[in-house]
Amino acid sequence: MTGQGRDGEGLPGGDAAFEAALTAYAGRPAATEGVGKDPVNAAMIRHWCEAMGDAHPAYRGPGAVAPPTMLQAWTMGGLSGHQRRSPAHDELFALLDGAGYTSVVATDCEQEYLRPLRPGDAITFDAVIESVSPRKTTKLGTGHFITTRMDVRANGEPAGTHRFRILKYAPAARPAPRERDGAARPRGERPRPVVNRDNAGFWAGVAEHKLLLQRCGGCGALRFPWLPGCNRCGGTRWDTVEASGAGTVYSYVVLHHPPFPAFDPPYAVGLIELAEGVRMVSNVTGVRYDEVRIGMPVRLEFLRVDEEVVLPVFRGGATSGGAPDAALPGGEG
Repeated sequence: MTGQGRDGEGLPGGDAAFEAALTAYAGRPAATEGVGKDPVNAAMIRHWCEAMGDAHPAYRGPGAVAPPTMLQAWTMGGLSGHQRRSPAHDELFALLDGAGYTSVVATDCEQEYLRPLRPGDAITFDAVIESVSPRKTTKLGTGHFITTRMDVRANGEPAGTHRFRILKYAPAARPAPRERDGAARPRGERPRPVVNRDNAGFWAGVAEHKLLLQRCGGCGALRFPWLPGCNRCGGTRWDTVEASGAGTVYSYVVLHHPPFPAFDPPYAVGLIELAEGVRMVSNVTGVRYDEVRIGMPVRLEFLRVDEEVVLPVFRGGATSGGAPDAALPGGEG
């Protein structure tokens, strides 16, 4: 049951015996009587909150609790793994690998919280392979979705449930690479921003060449990205403040791989600290990717991608904003 072709051609799928072998793993344990390697502790909570920029007072000081989204963090085994891992998980992956579904990507997760986690809580858990889907065809390739459910306990009491879903797939055949002849790339290839009810005001501002930050109506804290509530005081009232456009490179990465049709690697993506104190991720333009440095002054510009989309980017070494019609990430613009 091996072989690989475009969109899964030649791979098992619809074969009753293979499908039955996969679905037989549903309900089998992935981990039993697992034990968290550390109790819930203030140091990990602090690191998490600093990384997430979450300054909510419930996570600091006497009586602090852990952020609910840390639920999975207390169960992770690190590089050495867990001793009580069930063989069923490895057997399922081996079966799919042997059939040609050799790639894996995480697709989504869901969490349910039953009680707060507090410093000193001892974490235990069980995990089960909840489901294995029939063969599905996606843009990445053809494969099977595997959902694992983890039931987490704190001092023996149910604390929450974590569902994690992956796609184990055979990559779809890639199109032939584009000739690098210097011709302009067709417009419309760049990924589109996801606009929803929480951030629609931000993108409306960008369309008017304004970078709008949310300001909490309770504590006055500025925040980015846009959120329905304040991550400092929990308030839901807010208005907006237009950013000045000045900033510095707080951190950055240089993208070499994988290539995307709209971009020409290598290019720099920066974490920009605005003069107002908030940070946002954007392209750094106007300088070569290998000239970007932490602390470099940058200035807001608005890049028109096509007739519909305008994006905020930051130009290194610039002293005033602008509205260029085109620019390459990390290039001369």
